[in-house]
Amino acid sequence: MLYDFCVIGGGILGLATAMRLLEERPGASLVLIEKETQVARHQTGHNSGVIHAGVYYPPGSLKATLCRQGAEATKRFAAENGIAVEVCGKLIVATSDAEVERMGDLHRRAEANGLPVERLSASELHAREPLIAGRAALFVASTGIVDYRLVSAKMAEKITGLGAELRLGATVTAIRERPDAVEVDIPGERLRAKRLVACAGLQSDRLARLAGLRIEHAIVPFRGEYFALDARIEGKLNHLIYPVPDPAMPFLGIHLTKMIDGRVTVGPNAALGFSREGYRHGSFDLRDTAAMMSFPGFWKSIAANWRAAASELRSSISRAAYLAECRKYCPSLELSDLKPYPAGIRAQAVLADGSFVHDFLFRSTDRMLHVCNAPSPAATSAIPIAGLIVDKLLGAAV
Repeated sequence: MLYDFCVIGGGILGLATAMRLLEERPGASLVLIEKETQVARHQTGHNSGVIHAGVYYPPGSLKATLCRQGAEATKRFAAENGIAVEVCGKLIVATSDAEVERMGDLHRRAEANGLPVERLSASELHAREPLIAGRAALFVASTGIVDYRLVSAKMAEKITGLGAELRLGATVTAIRERPDAVEVDIPGERLRAKRLVACAGLQSDRLARLAGLRIEHAIVPFRGEYFALDARIEGKLNHLIYPVPDPAMPFLGIHLTKMIDGRVTVGPNAALGFSREGYRHGSFDLRDTAAMMSFPGFWKSIAANWRAAASELRSSISRAAYLAECRKYCPSLELSDLKPYPAGIRAQAVLADGSFVHDFLFRSTDRMLHVCNAPSPAATSAIPIAGLIVDKLLGAAV
């Protein structure tokens, strides 16, 4: 059989792309390939569940636009499909003079992005969140929470209802582009499709090379390590609590997150990972580590970011160091409050010069489109990002 479309990757972005393709081309034949036995097993299923509002991104940028559109689309999709969402809002807390100044920059950026944001004094912050201490805060009312695993499961249900085939537990072993089709080998079978889109996340660089593409980046995994907070904290937080981000750091910092199931987590840090899909503390994969350390860009990135890397490593090794970061804005926390919680792993694309890729990175041929980097917050923005991918795919000359 010759499929119209093949999608590789059963995370939220691959599922949203498949859904959008079938909406754009009703009746088209589509096969989605996922190497795990369930969808949303990696980045999608291990994130914090936040529906971001888009406060951090440059006004008018593609990330700002997609985040705003994605937040609305995610809330709408959840409402239409009976998936719980709580729009609890987010407090970005400044704990020093430098952070108060950076918070002012964030406030102006949010307003330029058209986001309603309220500035709170220290006393107003304490009145809203008695457990939280800070010099000042920004309140972003439109931030929400959801379980993206449920969103992904519903997307999988929808695409199969539209006629798609879902091949789970099928690892792609070869990709070949022919003049009339793309051939994809999975164990015991060769699939053929007119067009292919790969949304492979943590394995995106490997899939691109497997398809014969010449790429100048590699995926470096960063472990986002979380703790669940003791039950005494549950029910005492009204909002998500974030620090003011440090511009010298590529990630947002450790924050307190209400989960849709009522739990509260703290995290993540961003420690270097030695296994792309190893979620247990201390996970090590020889192939992943060898690939990372043989990539020149990795060593250049370490040289440029060693202070940040050392800080994240310290918080990974020491719960006391992790706690110290949390207590900057939640001083009542104790070590006994930090309970085990699964880690997440972020696929960070790094270029040969050692710089991090913070924007979208696509590589395409006549019949293939590989999503090599979909920047955070990709889960929030998945539905409009899928529209962007489909426009690119369908616009390709074939």
